[in-house]
Amino acid sequence: MSVEQHVTADSGYAYGVIGADIHVFGDGSPVYLLRNWRPAPAADPAWLRELPSRMLNSRFAVVPFTGRDAELAELRAWRDQEPPRLAVHWVHAPGGQGKTRLAARFADETLKTGWRVVTATNGPGSVQPPPGSEDLSLDGHGGVLLVVDYADRWPLTHLTWLLSNALLHRPGVRTRVLMLARTADAWPALRASLANHQAGTSSRLLGELPDGSEARAEMYRAARDAFAVRYGVPAAPGPGPPPPYGLTLALHIAALVSVDAHAHGRRPPTDVAGLTVYLLDREHLHWGTLFARGGRYATPPQAMNRTVFAAALTGTLDRPKGSAVVAELGTGHSPGRVLDDHGYCYPAAEPERGTVLEPLYPDRLAEVFLALTLPGHDADYPAADWSGQVTARLVGPHARRAVTFLATAAQRWPHLGPGHLYPMLLAAPSLALAAGSAALSALAALDDVPVRLLATLSERFPAQRQVNLDTGIAAVQRRFTHELLALDDSPATRAAAYHHLSSRLQNAGLLDEALDAAERSLAAQEELPEDIPALATSLSRLAACLAPTGRLAEAISLTERSAALFGRLAESDPERWEASVAAELTDLANWLSSAGRHAEALAVSERAVSRWRRLGAADPLLEEHLAVALHALGNCLAGLGRWPEAADATFESLRLAQRFIEQDPAAHEPGLAAALINLSVQLAAQGRHADALRASEGAVSCLRYLVRVNAAAHEKALATALTSMSDDLANAGRHQEALDATAEAVAIHRRRAAGHPSTPCGELAQSLSNLAHLLLMTERPAEALSAAEESLEIHERLYAQAPELHGAGLGHAVSILSRGHVEAGRPLVGLVFAVRAVNLYEAASAGNPGRYALPLVRALGQLAETLALAGRPHEALAVCEDALARASANAAENPPAYGQLLTSLLALRSRVRRERRPGS
Repeated sequence: MSVEQHVTADSGYAYGVIGADIHVFGDGSPVYLLRNWRPAPAADPAWLRELPSRMLNSRFAVVPFTGRDAELAELRAWRDQEPPRLAVHWVHAPGGQGKTRLAARFADETLKTGWRVVTATNGPGSVQPPPGSEDLSLDGHGGVLLVVDYADRWPLTHLTWLLSNALLHRPGVRTRVLMLARTADAWPALRASLANHQAGTSSRLLGELPDGSEARAEMYRAARDAFAVRYGVPAAPGPGPPPPYGLTLALHIAALVSVDAHAHGRRPPTDVAGLTVYLLDREHLHWGTLFARGGRYATPPQAMNRTVFAAALTGTLDRPKGSAVVAELGTGHSPGRVLDDHGYCYPAAEPERGTVLEPLYPDRLAEVFLALTLPGHDADYPAADWSGQVTARLVGPHARRAVTFLATAAQRWPHLGPGHLYPMLLAAPSLALAAGSAALSALAALDDVPVRLLATLSERFPAQRQVNLDTGIAAVQRRFTHELLALDDSPATRAAAYHHLSSRLQNAGLLDEALDAAERSLAAQEELPEDIPALATSLSRLAACLAPTGRLAEAISLTERSAALFGRLAESDPERWEASVAAELTDLANWLSSAGRHAEALAVSERAVSRWRRLGAADPLLEEHLAVALHALGNCLAGLGRWPEAADATFESLRLAQRFIEQDPAAHEPGLAAALINLSVQLAAQGRHADALRASEGAVSCLRYLVRVNAAAHEKALATALTSMSDDLANAGRHQEALDATAEAVAIHRRRAAGHPSTPCGELAQSLSNLAHLLLMTERPAEALSAAEESLEIHERLYAQAPELHGAGLGHAVSILSRGHVEAGRPLVGLVFAVRAVNLYEAASAGNPGRYALPLVRALGQLAETLALAGRPHEALAVCEDALARASANAAENPPAYGQLLTSLLALRSRVRRERRPGS
């Protein structure tokens, strides 16, 4: 057995795992911690009764699992289904709905079936890793289940690192990842990132229990009876309907308060607010009782109140940080003493980590505690005049938890927003960005969030894409647009608001919404035709949304209009508008090239480069845009088969871009990857296969990182890079690696195409053709034919729509299918397809000889070989002579590529001549 252990040291602790990876920050601290699942510990009933809220903590499992049998059965079926090997399921619901209890029951069951069950905790910088090693090896286990709570509060990059962990990618080991969250906002972006892992994905909203349902009554009775056992009293007062609460936690709170009040001879409250106040009163009573007893516990209840409030804002911390927090509270007592007493009341969930300031659980109770401690409510609970100052002091360094909890609590306690949260964020908008995407989404969902705050946040958002914030930024921008247009529906406001919204939605990967917003922006702007710059900008924005969807003709038309408008402006004020003209020309060249209009694209691209060279000479910072334009120029030259010139332009682009990449990698790495992809194709076309492979491997490496950061934005480019690298690997004789890369590209394109089944996907068709080719090279003809036939079906649909654009692609698919039939022993069938391939390439070469003369010669060579195998040597020889003549005539254009082809054609001619019967 081979065992690998990874260890990292952090602040004196050594944390290790066996059978998994550790991902760390630059300082060596883990991005997340992996732990084996531990069943609920037994808890002393007397200790539980001291603070009734302890019985609501899911980790003690006081209440037996009830009321979610259908959902549990769904999880079992999801776990046991085959395929896929890897599947991720996102369960979301408001706090207190029972997600954690459902997951705990499922984890316990799964552990008993012989699976390895693991939990992941995100907490960079806030918790110490436990000392020692965690054995996560899978030998002898039937599968692995990973449970991730609070998944919506993880930064997306941290989740994608987690999902790349080797623990989840053992060949042949069934793997399931269960993610729990309050909302589904972060799910689309994460789901997109899973395409590279070929994972099955699904999600479920955990709804409320139906009013009047037996499940609700059963859940209430089970909770009431379980609490009664811990109190050592008969079940609290008798039968009758359960309280009218659909939230699982609310039912449990009602049952707990009913039993506690019965045990102490009190009358329980009848409303949800009263029930939570009752439990908080019991917290205060416990603090006071412990202090009155004396002994080692020495923290007055007033000081403990502040400490529990602080813990609700900060969450668990290591002891040095916890000491600093308590020292700032002004309790008048030693921070060490206060922390020890707090730990006595609220023990750490995992004591071996050495953490302090364990917050109130469940989270919903902590949110209520925060809301009621802060002034402004009319509940029968004393607010604290110091709470606002403590909040202001702690929210900065602990914004991710603090702002999220306050925003979530504000959904139910209306005084929190206007009285506390909104003024704080208006004074320091950076806190909202530091809080993360989940907090931004929670803010955007608040009914009374002021337009002024939304506007302030919108102004502070970073101009460039920020993967860990894009979802939340889009939510805020969407809400701001709605509120703004309710106040001012003028064309100018609509145009500007929808323009900004479109950009933010596109950054978040919400392409359909982005396109809709761009269309609305342009429609509004066209009501104000006198504002030429704004109209041109709106045209450009809509084109940028249309091009990725394949609507190239519309994108070209809009960009031509935009370029013309900016051109008119530049005639009177070139210093101000010349750069805008150059930018539109660069875009136009890209769209024309994508549409197969390569000669037009080249002319436009040369104009763009000329303008950027002139602008860059005056302002070196603009050389960044020159690099982009040169990249487009290389693409246009490649489209015409002018490979050496194309590579020269791309090389120059990369040289210029290098210093900008070093200054801001996040902004420029996508462009670097795209340039490397194009360069690899341009080098391979010249026969420089080793250089091409280095370029494509660099592109794949770069894009794998980018996909982990933002899959929705970069996975299509990764598939393109994988296809290029596959070709280069095949040229190097590394056929199995090439096959693996192509299979991954096919999986990505297939998942992307699944959302638009009525629209043929050219990238998927091309990848399937490549897959079929590699399967033939690895002697798997049956699989190759299946892939080739699927590719042909897609190519035929594309060809029917635009013959001039897709003829060569169809020719490639037909050529591969021809080879497949020949390899399967059906040369006559293969001959039919070989003839069609030649016809398609002849048509393509007539319109673009520079690009398609070489593929045509290859198709003629294949036709000659197929004729020979079909027993028609005279025709084979004639076709072979034609191919040789064409290759000789064009050899000077590309000596390496044509030289190799000439060698193979000469060998074929000799073989056909030898095999002809004498006298035939």
